[in-house]
Amino acid sequence: MKRFPLSLALLAALPLAALPGLTLAQGFGAEFMTNWDLDENGQVTLAEVQERRGDLFYMFDANEDGMLNDDEYAMFDETRAADREMHLEAYGSVPGQGQAMGQGQGQDQGMSQMAVGIDAVQDAMTRRFNDMNGDGVVTRDEFIGNGAQWFARMDRSGDGVVTLADFGQ
Repeated sequence: MKRFPLSLALLAALPLAALPGLTLAQGFGAEFMTNWDLDENGQVTLAEVQERRGDLFYMFDANEDGMLNDDEYAMFDETRAADREMHLEAYGSVPGQGQAMGQGQGQDQGMSQMAVGIDAVQDAMTRRFNDMNGDGVVTRDEFIGNGAQWFARMDRSGDGVVTLADFGQ
């Protein structure tokens, strides 16, 4: 796919806000802001989320027909799975040295919470979440339009913008 390399950079910025109890998400806030705060004013608006979601859609709509077909969504799913693993590893949420041997068990709960949190956010990118009319096809309008629901989940303070404060920082 001609645009695939860019997709990991955008997916790397999937937010972990609105996920209670995820202290590991705090370190993720700055990364999110760097990638989603398009005008670099310290806050992400719904318009910025919709623009970025449009960018994501464009990257995976290989035939540029305004719909993600089965092959395109399969590539999107694979990329999100790789992104999930990258985040779990980057934020120390995969078993490291000693943890597999029963040591470091106190972190197991944090690792589990982080995985649940990443899964909850990535669920907002799935076909099931974005196929608003249930016809099995996700159009560009559906994907971008559903950004409002996604944004509302991220805006923990309910002030209409996402800031580092929404990440607990």
